[in-house]
Formats: sequence, structure tokens, C-alpha cells
Amino acid sequence: GLMAEAIHAASRRAAGPFIVVDCAAMPPQLMESELFGHEAGAFTGAATRRHGLFESAAGGTILLDEIGELPLELQPKLLRALERHEIRRVGSNTRIEVDVRIIAATNRDLRREVNRGTFRSDLWYRLNTIRLLIPPLRERREDIPLLAAHLYAQLGSDPSQQPPADLIARLLRGDWRGNVRELASAVRR
Repeated sequence: GLMAEAIHAASRRAAGPFIVVDCAAMPPQLMESELFGHEAGAFTGAATRRHGLFESAAGGTILLDEIGELPLELQPKLLRALERHEIRRVGSNTRIEVDVRIIAATNRDLRREVNRGTFRSDLWYRLNTIRLLIPPLRERREDIPLLAAHLYAQLGSDPSQQPPADLIARLLRGDWRGNVRELASAVRR
């Protein structure tokens, strides 16, 4: 997430929205409507037209976090949106052009998921344009002081305040199996 935010902030799309979609936390039955929107009456409870996250992210970036959790039946719709740069709201036949950058993140080996048949190969190839492998935090300890300072600044009223040296020393000794999330919890604690 932090890497995706940094990519967005350093890009020509920085003035546009940065939207995170947690594919693991979103109920599969709501995911299509959340991503692409819906028309009034498209399904029970759809009283009004709703823009999806792709429309809301126009000119910006969408982070599809935990893309490996995306249900197989939704993968062709996402692939179509990525290839054609257009979406169709649930309950509509009208195509809407969208201009968004997609960053997908996962802790799964998607190549293995493709071989198992749980992730579409065509979507894998479309997403695998530029691949960034980020080693676990325990393999890049030199990042800990910088990350800790960033997380520490988010907690206080004075963003220029630095974390105490003894905190950094303790953080450098950690194993960080939970990576940056675990580090963030330790800094908050």
C-alpha cells in the first residue's frame, strides 16, 4: 500500500484520486457493483444510480490490494475494463470510458494460481506489465528507520518530530513477519 501510494504521489496522476480496493475484504456479491457502479433498479436495494470505484478514480490510481482473492467470475470483467479502458455499470448496456492506473498487489504466487486454474492467465498477463517484487521487511532492515519515522510522524501533532533512537534500535531487532503492518502497530504501541 505504501509503495502504491508513493508511485501515485510521484506520478502525473498525483492530483487525481488514490483509491484502495481490498479484494479480500469485499463480499463477492457486492464487488462488481463496487468496482463498476450500478443503475437504479439493477438489483434489490439499488434505488439510485451509483458510480463505482473505477469512475470515482478517474485521472488517478486504483490499488487492487490482494488481487489474488478476486473471484474467478469477476476476473473477465476486470480484464475487459483494463484492456478497453471502459466499464459498464451493473444493469446498464452503456459503456463508460475510464482513465485510471491500476496497481495490483498480492502475497500469492499468481503464476501458481494460474496453473491451478484459480486465476485467469489472460488477466495475469495483463496485470504483469511491470512487476515489482518487494522483499519482506526483515530482508530490508535499512528501510525500518525511514518507515518508522513516517509512521511516527502520522501519530503526533508535530510531523517533524522524530522517533526516539531507542525505539529505532528496538525496531531494528524485530523479525517483522507481519511486515509494515506489524511495524506500524509496534510504532503506535
